[in-house]
Amino acid sequence: MSIVIENLSKSYGPVRALQNVSCTWEPGKLYGLLGRNGAGKSTLLSAVTQRLFPDGGSVTVDGEPIGDNDRALSKMYLMSEKLYYPETMRVKDAFRWSQAFYPNFDREFAWNLAGAFQLNTSAKVSKLSTGYSSIFKIVVVLSTNAPYVLLDEPVLGLDANHRDLFYKTLLARYAERPFTAVISTHLIEEISHLIEDVVILHHGQVLAQGPREELLAGGYTVSGPKGLVEEYIRGKRLLGVDTLGGLLSAHLQGHPDRAALPQGLELSPLDLQKLFVLMTSDPEQVAAGSPRTGGGEV
Repeated sequence: MSIVIENLSKSYGPVRALQNVSCTWEPGKLYGLLGRNGAGKSTLLSAVTQRLFPDGGSVTVDGEPIGDNDRALSKMYLMSEKLYYPETMRVKDAFRWSQAFYPNFDREFAWNLAGAFQLNTSAKVSKLSTGYSSIFKIVVVLSTNAPYVLLDEPVLGLDANHRDLFYKTLLARYAERPFTAVISTHLIEEISHLIEDVVILHHGQVLAQGPREELLAGGYTVSGPKGLVEEYIRGKRLLGVDTLGGLLSAHLQGHPDRAALPQGLELSPLDLQKLFVLMTSDPEQVAAGSPRTGGGEV
């Protein structure tokens, strides 16, 4: 039982937004969907929930194709930048309206969470600020009790306190009643401790996917005097380098041999954001001084 995406493709004229994207989102897991601007994240989430129709490929939810299948579609809720509510509708009326589409919608939870966020439930949904529009959508999505929730930039416009409240509420809700959440965001550092699995999109293709810890275990950083580092990394697969004065930090693919580490050098793990930046830096950025080298041996 899961969302299975197979060879999904979508083009806008000459632009190939998705190119044979395949991945599986299993029940009861928290996923990070990462990618640079224009990588295809929003297009993927919209195609999975039939907000737009792909050119090719398939999506099944718990074994059922999503095409013209209200039962399959009702198992998913997409929180996106767009608001699908009448302009005159107030927040409290939107709660009732949502319950009509999602029978498991928890109105009591919605009211309590709205209070925690200090969301004015008498305000018109269309008149909310960017931050409170995100808060409204957070309240709705966490109240639906849908088995699969897809969150496209969920903390857009939120201050640090409200982002922290969202992350804590998401985890608390997940602990009470496990569900699948796919979080697309640029704030990688903030969600790295939440997610179990990662999908990285780049130019409409899946660049990497798998458990977060496995991805991170496949790389490391060695730091120290420039000459020592350059000698150490010779023949190893280099992801990129950072320099500061006479010091050099080299980011490498593979697993370090601590016993063979020369004196004067230090090893450290890669964090998710650094790994993402290294993997998705384009060749033209390298020419302009980007730290990535293309992953080749040196």
